[in-house]
Amino acid sequence: MLIGLMFVGLVLYSLVNLVVGFVLFFVTLDSNGTSARYLAVGAVVLALVGLGAGIALAFMRRPWFRGLGLGLMIGWALWSIMSAGFFTGLNPNLYD
Repeated sequence: MLIGLMFVGLVLYSLVNLVVGFVLFFVTLDSNGTSARYLAVGAVVLALVGLGAGIALAFMRRPWFRGLGLGLMIGWALWSIMSAGFFTGLNPNLYD
């Protein structure tokens, strides 16, 4: 059950990442000048969803909360590593 919910958390974070990514893409297209502040807000939102909610759920006593929380954190880490920080806002080249 725990392993299955880790995969659910991974998919859930991937969907949140996809939605936030598209919203940021369209917001930065309409912005005049620098888009660094929008990207920074997006990076903070993704970190709060992936790590903040993941840690909060991992410390709950129910096994399905724990699995979902671990899955969210794994999703954030996996997307950060696979995209070199581009999809999670960790890449400093995004803010130039």
